[in-house]
Amino acid sequence: MKRRFTRRDFLEMSAKGVGAAVVSYGLMGCSDSNSSSDDAVKAEFLHGVASGDPSHDAIILWTRVTPEVEGELTVAWELATDTDFTNLVTNGETTTSAERDYTIKVDATGLDAGTEYFYRFKQGEAVSEMGRALTLPQGAIDQVKLAVLSCANFPAGHFNVYALAAQQEGLDAVIHLGDYIYEYARGEYASEHAADMDREVLPAGELFTLGDYRTRYAQYRTDPSLAGLHAKVPFITVWDDHEIANDTWKDGAENHNEEEGDFDARKQGALQAYFEWLPIRPWREGNHEEIYRSFSFGDLVDLHMLDTRVLARDKPLDYADYIDPVTQGMDSQKFMAAVTATERTLLGTEQLQWLQSSLLTATGKWQVLGQQVLMGSMLLPAAIAMQKLSVSEFGELAALAQIAARWEAKDPTVTTFEYTFLIENQHRLTPEAMALLQMPAVPYNLDAWDGYAYEREVVLATAKSIGCNLVVLAGDTHNAWANELMDSHGDPVGVEFATSSVSSPGLEYYLGIPEDQQVQTEAGIKEMVEGLKYTNLRDRGFMVLTFTAEQVRSDWHYVDTILSADFSEDMSKQQACVCAIGTAQVVNVS
Repeated sequence: MKRRFTRRDFLEMSAKGVGAAVVSYGLMGCSDSNSSSDDAVKAEFLHGVASGDPSHDAIILWTRVTPEVEGELTVAWELATDTDFTNLVTNGETTTSAERDYTIKVDATGLDAGTEYFYRFKQGEAVSEMGRALTLPQGAIDQVKLAVLSCANFPAGHFNVYALAAQQEGLDAVIHLGDYIYEYARGEYASEHAADMDREVLPAGELFTLGDYRTRYAQYRTDPSLAGLHAKVPFITVWDDHEIANDTWKDGAENHNEEEGDFDARKQGALQAYFEWLPIRPWREGNHEEIYRSFSFGDLVDLHMLDTRVLARDKPLDYADYIDPVTQGMDSQKFMAAVTATERTLLGTEQLQWLQSSLLTATGKWQVLGQQVLMGSMLLPAAIAMQKLSVSEFGELAALAQIAARWEAKDPTVTTFEYTFLIENQHRLTPEAMALLQMPAVPYNLDAWDGYAYEREVVLATAKSIGCNLVVLAGDTHNAWANELMDSHGDPVGVEFATSSVSSPGLEYYLGIPEDQQVQTEAGIKEMVEGLKYTNLRDRGFMVLTFTAEQVRSDWHYVDTILSADFSEDMSKQQACVCAIGTAQVVNVS
């Protein structure tokens, strides 16, 4: 019986220098051909070009061709070291059809490390725009510069953040941490201004089928800002939940019910469309679920991309299951037993073992985890986490309760101002309010690593055991964060830098924080959360990470609007944080 081609086989072949073109999935290696057939067929390249998943000697090249009449098409491609394509390095032909939604994915192999290339596609008389590709460097290097983005909701606003990222010079890659698309129907999540901006989604309904997801990707890829960034810099991507449905886990999602059909069928269609439309290298043809993989930027950075969402995630916990319906009190003991359960998984056994092995054998000065959700512990008073009180309301009540306790204890330091404040507001200290104040500190987001505490400790313990310089990247929340990662013993292990969103609204939207209270809320959260060094809850943007042998620096960039295509960078919001090698600590920089 013929043995199945496994992940182990692929990794062994890669280690031995066998080209990635062994993975078919419609991919094509080099060829001696210089021309395209099917010249009579009229077609256009309407969705731009893209490159991705660079290695030291290969890179994925992507485009989509739109024919006037359906049928199989032959498309030629070229890759050169100059923009005139006079110094042609490799070229070839491949076919596509409606079976792959007319997308084309070429694995250009046999390339030089750390080299800039240019590529384009041809079909008949049609020629695509030119794209720029970069292979990964080898050996000793001075710097790696990565842009990190996530969460782009088409109807929420213009993709100005992509346009601003494309203005950055010297980027080695774009790391996209998911929510590349959103699955919602027209008029739903964050669509208040969509009609005015001519950004209503296609198809009009919620995404359920392969065809639905393909249509939504096609709409996204006509956005000029997204297309421009894809053409300029290679992407390294992972999905989050909205590529399928909100709060996806391995067997379901918050935004899916039985009346909407079989979830697994929906998931498989969504993942197939993802592999068709993103420049990601599949492990093997037909495998649409495994995307965890590593990239080595010389001797400086090892980037490990993780799937914390689709492959193995257990269903997120729900606070409602731990609240007494009569007293509204929280069963803290039951909750802590659930959240720290050793069998509870985010990565799954196979992926976790792969990550541990990768960290233990990696040689880069920096070990970087590219993944979706916040790893840093974000414990907030339960009344805030469960949205029973705002940060400002909680702060005022806590201050009032403290004054009341001091007054009852006949504390002589109570000032006249404090006493007046107490008299005027004592009516707010109801039994219900006092019960809210006394609730324990809990994770504000059980969808993040805080809801999978045991597995987080395993990852941190692995990094701690080898003393590696750990940097965790995160998206998902639509807000910017800088955390110091500490294990359960309180020991610093690494740092976490999280990016804001391209267009999706953040906590200011979910918690209904008035604009004049947003700065105060940020300060309050920063004060409450141990290890939190920076947050921005208001603005849409991205971050740039610059690694050297001495430090990693994260620079957050924000746009002044997403409601108009006419935008500029909001220079007043710029922020940078630095972590020196060997410290696992964040230093704020103005």
